[in-house]
Amino acid sequence: MNVPNKIPPRWAHWLLTRLHPKETLEEVEGDLDELYVYWYRKAGKTQATWRYVLNVVSVLPPFVRRREHKQHEYQPSNLYPAMLRNYVIVAWRNLVRHKAFSFINITGLALGMACNLLIGLWMHDELSYDRFFPDAEKIYVVHYNLERNGEVLTTLSTPGPLQGVIQKDIPQVAHVTKVANWPNVLVRTTNPTADEKPSKEQGYYATEDFFGVFDVPTLSGHPKEALANPTHIIISRKMAEKYFPHEPALGKQLQLNNDKLYTVGAVIENLPTTSTLQFDWIANFRTFEQEWMKTWGDNPFQTYVRLNPQTTLAQAEAAMKGIYGRYTDWKSAKEGRIYPILQPIVDQHLYSVYQNGKSTGGRIEYVRIFSLVALFILVIACINFMNLSTARSALRTKEVCIRKVVGARRFALVGQFLSESMVMSLLAAVISLGIVWYVLPTFNTLLEKQLALNLMSPGLWLGISGLILITGLLAGSYPALFLSGLPPLRILKGFLSLGTNPATFRQVLVVFQFSLAVFLLVGMLTIGRQMRYLYTKNLGLNRMDVVAIPLEGDILKSGHPEPFRQQLLRLPTVASAVTVNKLPINIDSGSGDLKWSGKDPDKPTEVSGDFVGTDFAKTMAIPVLAGHEFRTHNRIDSGGYIINESAAKLMGMANPIGQEIEFWRGKGPIIGLIQDFHLQSLHQPITPLILAFDDGNASYVLVKIRAGQTERALSDIERLVRQFNPDYPFSYQFLDSAYDSLYRSEQQVNKLVDVFGLLAMLISCLGLFGLVAYMAERRTKEIGIRKVLGASVPGILALLSKDFLKLVLIAIVIASPLAWWAMNRWLQEFAYRIDVEWWEFSLAALLAIGVALLTISFQSINAALVNPVKSLRSE
Repeated sequence: MNVPNKIPPRWAHWLLTRLHPKETLEEVEGDLDELYVYWYRKAGKTQATWRYVLNVVSVLPPFVRRREHKQHEYQPSNLYPAMLRNYVIVAWRNLVRHKAFSFINITGLALGMACNLLIGLWMHDELSYDRFFPDAEKIYVVHYNLERNGEVLTTLSTPGPLQGVIQKDIPQVAHVTKVANWPNVLVRTTNPTADEKPSKEQGYYATEDFFGVFDVPTLSGHPKEALANPTHIIISRKMAEKYFPHEPALGKQLQLNNDKLYTVGAVIENLPTTSTLQFDWIANFRTFEQEWMKTWGDNPFQTYVRLNPQTTLAQAEAAMKGIYGRYTDWKSAKEGRIYPILQPIVDQHLYSVYQNGKSTGGRIEYVRIFSLVALFILVIACINFMNLSTARSALRTKEVCIRKVVGARRFALVGQFLSESMVMSLLAAVISLGIVWYVLPTFNTLLEKQLALNLMSPGLWLGISGLILITGLLAGSYPALFLSGLPPLRILKGFLSLGTNPATFRQVLVVFQFSLAVFLLVGMLTIGRQMRYLYTKNLGLNRMDVVAIPLEGDILKSGHPEPFRQQLLRLPTVASAVTVNKLPINIDSGSGDLKWSGKDPDKPTEVSGDFVGTDFAKTMAIPVLAGHEFRTHNRIDSGGYIINESAAKLMGMANPIGQEIEFWRGKGPIIGLIQDFHLQSLHQPITPLILAFDDGNASYVLVKIRAGQTERALSDIERLVRQFNPDYPFSYQFLDSAYDSLYRSEQQVNKLVDVFGLLAMLISCLGLFGLVAYMAERRTKEIGIRKVLGASVPGILALLSKDFLKLVLIAIVIASPLAWWAMNRWLQEFAYRIDVEWWEFSLAALLAIGVALLTISFQSINAALVNPVKSLRSE
């Protein structure tokens, strides 16, 4: 007898279930329910409620007494092997019996777990940088802070003399070394084979104590002794196998840049990709050192220290506090406003951003963001499972009730339902491993990583086991608790409706699920716009069609690359050319050597500088606001300087042309004022810039190619380079590509957010698809009757769609302010950035609604097109 509306007052029923003795509760509960229905039909609801309450009171203590259990029935343990086997068999039968829902659940979970595995591999790679060094926690990178105008500026590189004075004055430091990165050095053997060609390798010039700081596994030789010898070189295993494939490398000779010969003094193991130090050779710093490297005014080097075992970071920093004041005559140093600070090497990769003298973030922000993204996607997948399980709960109520009636306890039923979710989680994990194995090469290409799925790694299986356990518990918890809590007698007699609470909970889950998906969609749009802004923003110079060609070999040996530049200018495909020491898109600041008349001696300066040749502004299309560029063979120009607007503002010069300043080349007049342009990525503001003339002190020649003649120009330039440098391979880099590489981290984040945002939406829609399919199935009879009465297909579509679309709209309202806050916080990392626009939220909302509507429509139209005669006959 189904009388769902004739339900006794809940508070009275609650009182009955809490206070009546458990031994007779079910019998009394059933009797009272039947009596309630009887009085409801005979005398109405009020009379039935009044009699029900009186009856409830009459069966509560002290009118009835609690009785002690005389004996407990034997209940087997839920962890008994036979019971576990039974759980798995029941779970498998349910899985096979409901193939469509099982497919949706397992697919959603597998996609979610695959995303988590991929993000987990990426996070493990990011968090493991430099941790392979023995005692890595005792190794630190030295930076220095400069206090100015109430702010603290942190410089991430150090002057040349600092390493020596730390070694001399700081007993808390066990070892200290200074390194200079040398990325493209031509290496060749002294007895090359016929098919052997020289190639460029990356290396370091380092001081003798390098291997005291960094303990790198040695394959042959003695690295410490070899580095102390200026004629020796230490090479990696990869380099040894490349240049000496069939013989021991130790004792053999290598020539660097067709110049100095080195003897291989040791071979060391290759450093992993998770090392911030990347090199294939190391040579003694003294073979490279020049006079300007011995001054305190420039900061081109990295200094590393290894502290004594008993020394703490605070003790070492305190000992270094006054070191600048002891060795420079700077007033700010004497007053202790310039001082070294130490950063653990294991933090160098993730915490590269400093604010007010403290490390505040860097790539660690991306690690945090994607750990949240991984969690979001897993939660979305688990919500699918919860929603579909609770939606189908009505089909399993009798099964649950019968199990309880024959003696199953709630704990056993919870175990049964959790077993089902665990089985699905296990199957999903197996599928997810296949997905990860298949997409990992593409994932590596996207991120420029070398991640690997090492199936022999205990850590991987530990992680997968944890993922299975968490996913199984998370996905199965609510269905297990809900279904196992159903009162059996009331369900069997049809007194309890399953409609209200589970449906409300499902709606909350759908809203939560789509809120996360909309949040990620807004992130996709904002990050994508910021990346386009970075690529297209006017930097104040024209980097298009500009090729950077490294100056090396015979071009530099001539002592002057100007003849080479003149030859380039004669090519019909070349518009202009200039020699530079640093690429104009990445000129760092770090020089404190600038002086001018009237300068406050207490005012420290931190300016950017570069050596350039003739036609710098012309080649880069930078407007000259006053004066002129450097001119070839002009004595005044060669001793003069060009400054940008920010430098003029720093020095307080309204008309700077002709005024004398002192910089890298000594005292000289300002001959040109150029418009400000961006010297680095848009993370950094524009800083004062001083350009000095020195076409001999150049690392690149920048060539402006005439429009539309790129291919021919490259061919002409290669032919010319081979004339000057017949032994060197031709290499070049478009300035536009070099600029893009400044945003490698952001590009990776953009790609990851795109991929995982779309996957989050796909998984959300997968769950919605399952829910709509279930609802359509449950309402088959209703749809058939409506069609017989004249309902149209759009009408039935609207009937099935409107409730779900309301949930998606609520999700959009909830997610929008959260996404606005998060995106604004991310944009704060850029000195130049876009604003978060309202239309991004509108577009994300339209996308979410459109995809949801498409998902719902597919099932709804199928249900609406079914022949009503068939539907009603099946009922």
